[in-house]
This record gives sequence, C-alpha cells and structure tokens, in this order.
Amino acid sequence: MPHFEIHVSEVEAAKSFYAGLFGWSFAPMPGGEELGYHLIEGPEIGSDTGLTGGLMARMGEAPSAGGPVRGGTMTFEVADCDERYAWALANGGAEALPPTDYPGIGRCAYVEDGQGNIVGMITPAPEEN
Repeated sequence: MPHFEIHVSEVEAAKSFYAGLFGWSFAPMPGGEELGYHLIEGPEIGSDTGLTGGLMARMGEAPSAGGPVRGGTMTFEVADCDERYAWALANGGAEALPPTDYPGIGRCAYVEDGQGNIVGMITPAPEEN
C-alpha cells in the first residue's frame, strides 16, 4: 500500500493546518509516540483506502521558508483550488505558486505549510467528451 509522511516542526500546528486545508483527522500511532507520529485519515487516505499517510515530528531543523523545494511534493485533489489556496494563506500558509490553469490538467496551486514543507492542490479540468 502506498504511504507518505509529512515531517513537521510543530505537530499540533501542522495537524490544525492540514485538518482545515483537506479535512483530515489524525490519530496517534501506537508505538510512534516518541516521534509524535500520527496516522492520517481523510476522504481518500487511511487504512480502508489504497493510500495511507503519517505526520511526524521533524528530526532536525526545518528548511528556510521561501527556499527551493526541499523534498518530494504532494498534490491533493480539491473541489475549489482558489478557495483552498485562500484558506491556506489565511491560516498560516505562504505562497509557493498561486493558482494557475494548466490546459487539459486543471487548476493547481502550491503553498508552504508553515512547517518547512510545500504542498499542492489541484482541481482537475473537466473531462472533454
């Protein structure tokens, strides 16, 4: 099963950010308490889906805000890219790439999460018949 992890400096702040941005919930992982490890549950993420995720305390310093991409980026489908982008900026996120249209792909944006990570969101383009 595919799995991703988000490394953060402030676990509680990051949980609030991602809960608000994507509607995720978090549960401490048994045995992962020392790492501040939390399993992610969401509409398409969790033990009953084909994708699992975790959020954990970063081991070391966070990358500088505004710097280049510092690892893999994750992009998640959202109903309204512009609305979610605005929410992120109003709730501790910072601009990485404003909402942009990509013909045949969709409308996509990236934000910094306040924890040294960049996360993307996309509203897919309508399917053409």
